[in-house]
Amino acid sequence: MEKRVMIFCAAAGFLGVLSAALAFAAEATRIKVSDVETTTLGECRYPRSPALALGLIAAVALIIAQTIINIVAGCICCKKYPNPSDTNWTIGLISFIASWVTFIIAFVLLLSGAALNDRWGQERMYFGEFCYVVKSGVFSGGAVLSLASVALGIVYYISSVSLKNVQPCNSPQNQDIALGHPHTTPQSRTTPVFVHEDTYNRQQFP
Repeated sequence: MEKRVMIFCAAAGFLGVLSAALAFAAEATRIKVSDVETTTLGECRYPRSPALALGLIAAVALIIAQTIINIVAGCICCKKYPNPSDTNWTIGLISFIASWVTFIIAFVLLLSGAALNDRWGQERMYFGEFCYVVKSGVFSGGAVLSLASVALGIVYYISSVSLKNVQPCNSPQNQDIALGHPHTTPQSRTTPVFVHEDTYNRQQFP
């Protein structure tokens, strides 16, 4: 079981680190204001950028990691635990919810950053507005939240494994031990026989 847990944590952790690394690379290669050129006709010229592909691959890696975590660990809502007030159960519940929240935010940031960064060629400026570029920190935020989502998913998985290894107090084996009664052989009881005192004083006469 420990080897299986280590393999799962290594696989999920690798995907989380991969997603974060790609997101940071997308942040570094995104189109900046200085990269955009404006023409006299009021048009914006955007250069090519690998941030689109990097952001999409980071989002895919995050989806794969989240899918693996939920397939292996399962959904906490579909499980029944004998002691919901246990510390491992509380940690698992908080980690499960926080993992999904951070996953959704990270996924939205990565996809929106990749889509908005895909501006190449020429676009006209309307109402005197500046050329639009993705703000700094969109991909970086997605990278940090990707790591947090995978890390919380791993914590949830470890907590669920710990709960499986703990035998509940009301299990059949414990009931047999708690409710078992020692089998004792009842001692045979003999009914006392009353003998008249003259019986022992009698003598036989020829």
